[in-house]
Amino acid sequence: MRRRALLLAMPALAAADGYRTENYRAPVPTDVPGGRAIGSAEATLLFDRQGAVWIDVLPAPRRPEGLPPDALWRPSPRLGIPGSLWLPEVGRGALPADLEAWFRAGLERATQGDRDRPVVFYCLADCWMSWNAAKRAAAWGWRQVLWYRDGTDGWEAAGMPTEALHPAPGWR
Repeated sequence: MRRRALLLAMPALAAADGYRTENYRAPVPTDVPGGRAIGSAEATLLFDRQGAVWIDVLPAPRRPEGLPPDALWRPSPRLGIPGSLWLPEVGRGALPADLEAWFRAGLERATQGDRDRPVVFYCLADCWMSWNAAKRAAAWGWRQVLWYRDGTDGWEAAGMPTEALHPAPGWR
């Protein structure tokens, strides 16, 4: 209870609409408005049953500033839950209009417009970006919003498989 009170007492980290806007790698709450938090056991069952849409919101690595244009740069691959749609950056607290539109379009396509289809948002453990994305999807009218709080950290700890993900088409 004390941890929750401390989290709620940090208004400087949240925008007026309640999305976390900085310090994304920090302890997260136990629930998400409009959705439901799940742990690794339920995530594993959902994965095995199939039918849910899995969305990874971890930001994509950016080319380091100042790196000469002809220098070789090869970021580490993003290992995520197999079959996931990777929508980098959509978990930020404030989204530019073009990124918000891309997120909405990706969510529409992934669910084929079915707002009752389960959608699981994840990132890493203690990552507010997946919380933000789940809250946003629920606010847009998706009714089966699930937030996998432990993300790929919990997934790997549970011994589940991963695969290299690539950002969804249209990513900048």
